[in-house]
Amino acid sequence: MRTAPHLSRRALLTAAAASVTAGVTVAAAPSQASVARRSLPSAFAGFRTAGRVKKAADGSVQYTWPGIAFEGRFCGTGVGIVLDDSVNDYDVQIDGTTVSTLVTPGRTTSWVKDLADTEHTVRLVKRTECPWAVGRFGGFVAARGGEILPAPAARSRQIEFIGDSFTAGYGNTSGTRDCSANGGVDRNSNASLAFGALTARKLDADYQQNAFSGRGMVRNYNGGDPGTDYRTYYDRALLNVVGDVWQKPRGWRPQVVVVGLGINDFSTPLHPGEPWATQSELIAAYTSAYHGFLDKLRARYGSRTFLVVSATLVSGTAFADTAQSIARDRNARGDDRVGYWYYDDPALNRLGCDWHPSLRDHEIISGLLDQYLATLPLDW
Repeated sequence: MRTAPHLSRRALLTAAAASVTAGVTVAAAPSQASVARRSLPSAFAGFRTAGRVKKAADGSVQYTWPGIAFEGRFCGTGVGIVLDDSVNDYDVQIDGTTVSTLVTPGRTTSWVKDLADTEHTVRLVKRTECPWAVGRFGGFVAARGGEILPAPAARSRQIEFIGDSFTAGYGNTSGTRDCSANGGVDRNSNASLAFGALTARKLDADYQQNAFSGRGMVRNYNGGDPGTDYRTYYDRALLNVVGDVWQKPRGWRPQVVVVGLGINDFSTPLHPGEPWATQSELIAAYTSAYHGFLDKLRARYGSRTFLVVSATLVSGTAFADTAQSIARDRNARGDDRVGYWYYDDPALNRLGCDWHPSLRDHEIISGLLDQYLATLPLDW
């Protein structure tokens, strides 16, 4: 295995680090997208999402995970997207094409107008990651003379991606490792172009992108925020609400769950005062916690779901070796629907913010994931 490149500073997203950096709105032409202030409606027409959301008292839905997407159908020349979010960015897609990007839109209805007077699809996708800022979506509204149609049907294929900043698409659109001068991490992240989302769309699969930057299975980046780790938050719909529990819909039973946790556990050296005095102790704790996490996933999704233990290049071999050992151990226990996927490629340039994968890197990693999934006996 090659030696990992310098990882620079990987942002640990905490309340203090979740501030919004001012940026330039990338939007469609005025004839295509406009914004008008209005209240969130108490009721709205059909839409669907595979993401983790929570219904609010006013009828809107709340969410915090990256990559949340809402899909709808309408007939007419325009559609409005009702939002209340002053922190995150969103892409608006009509008939599969991105027509505008909403940068920290606030409490608005954003309109796409001047479309052909026919049936269309609309998709709203949350680009950014800010665990402490709750977004609210109030539904789609049709332009005058149009009509919101019943929501599109759920896809038969489902994939869940569990991970950290790599899974979230942290800083992937930057093109330069120091993105402080070109908008910061928020303006340079697009979860919809991260490797998991790319693979899911190629497979025409619904997906969840349950990623939290800087978090590990037992240890966060550089030992930060001790006493918490990814598992602290996994069961929540709203990451910033202690004790919150996501209620799994009856129809959500992914055929594949890809777990990508370990970069933050192993990419930085241990410091005095951490719970693990040696790397061997960290490996033992990581292994035990990982098995417990896989037990949780197996209980939640059943025996047919394929659980993928993934790893990539970081300093040393502890991450990859330990992850592979965990998968082998599960197989030895009789669970043949646990696999190990290691991804790396000499072409990866890591030109995203803070040495994270770039857009080109995510395309490469997605291709590697496509190849791996093609080898699995999946019940598609």
